[in-house]
Amino acid sequence: MTLDKDAIWTALPIPAFLLDAGDRIAAINPAAEIFTNATIRALRDAPVFDRLAVDAPLDDAFARVRANRAPLFINDVDVTTGTRPPVECNLQIAPMNDGQDHLLLLVSPREIAGRLGRAHSVKTAAKSAIGMAEMLAHEIKNPLAGITGAAQLLSMNLRNGDLELTDLIVAESRRIVKLLDQVEQFGNLSPPNCKAVNLHDILDRARKSALVGYAAHMRIEEEYDPSLPPTWADADQLMQVFSNLIRNAAQAAAPEGGTIRLRSFYDLSLRMRHPDGSGVPVPLQVEIVDDGPGLPPEIAGEVFEPFVSGRENGTGLGLALVSKIVNDHGGWIAVDSVPGRTVFRVSLPVAPKPQGPNPQEDDI
Repeated sequence: MTLDKDAIWTALPIPAFLLDAGDRIAAINPAAEIFTNATIRALRDAPVFDRLAVDAPLDDAFARVRANRAPLFINDVDVTTGTRPPVECNLQIAPMNDGQDHLLLLVSPREIAGRLGRAHSVKTAAKSAIGMAEMLAHEIKNPLAGITGAAQLLSMNLRNGDLELTDLIVAESRRIVKLLDQVEQFGNLSPPNCKAVNLHDILDRARKSALVGYAAHMRIEEEYDPSLPPTWADADQLMQVFSNLIRNAAQAAAPEGGTIRLRSFYDLSLRMRHPDGSGVPVPLQVEIVDDGPGLPPEIAGEVFEPFVSGRENGTGLGLALVSKIVNDHGGWIAVDSVPGRTVFRVSLPVAPKPQGPNPQEDDI
């Protein structure tokens, strides 16, 4: 079996930087593009210290690696790109035996390192749990309907404390039914029926729906790029994505409310990587920004996994469903959260150009 070095470089799941003798960036892998939110075209020949701020004496570390011709490990240091909050990382620095004093710098965010070890077991367990719940959902709903009906009948002849108990039975039964509905929806979501749609039309629908319901106590601001081309999507499923993200932002706010900002813009540097290493642009960006308390640090890296929730009585399926829909559309979703500012970013592809009678003219 012959291993393709380019394929290995592309498949590395952690950010990797190839540095020249002057500590300038010579190459980065796709994971590093995502980490820095920049392409190799933008970073090539830039001093690494202009792009990465590391809470460690890297000058000395680079010199030691070059002098000793041996790798060096630095654990538990904060790394930031200037556009994101510091992330605790482990660093690996290794000499390249190419006679040119090149170095390989691997930046392993702790949240990624932890998730890599747990990813297979977590996803397998989640899929098994969802599959089991799907099979049982219908059977569970039937007796729940009977329990709810019986409690409502009993409540007609009860008073005071006993009446509170029957109300509790009805409320909790309905909550379980709602959870089962979400599980069924997660497992039975049909493939998207895609066509060219205007992102701002969908965002406007989601905004209006939110303001007369779950986000009535919030102020929603819009910052749209009116020049954005259409995306290729199922409008109803995309509406579900944005509504869910706005609902989460509203639920995270204080009782007196807060501000949610809906932002759209174009970023051609972002690409989705296929297993074969090819990249597909996802330049259409939508951000839902809130000024709430932020995600709990212990779950910030896993909020898109099923059954992970930061809210009391939360099901942990809402964001998992959002992630599934976005992935089914060939897009990408990410979150960046600190106290006072949480940003969910959805990246989507541009709708293909319609093929006219003369395709060559359409491409001009």
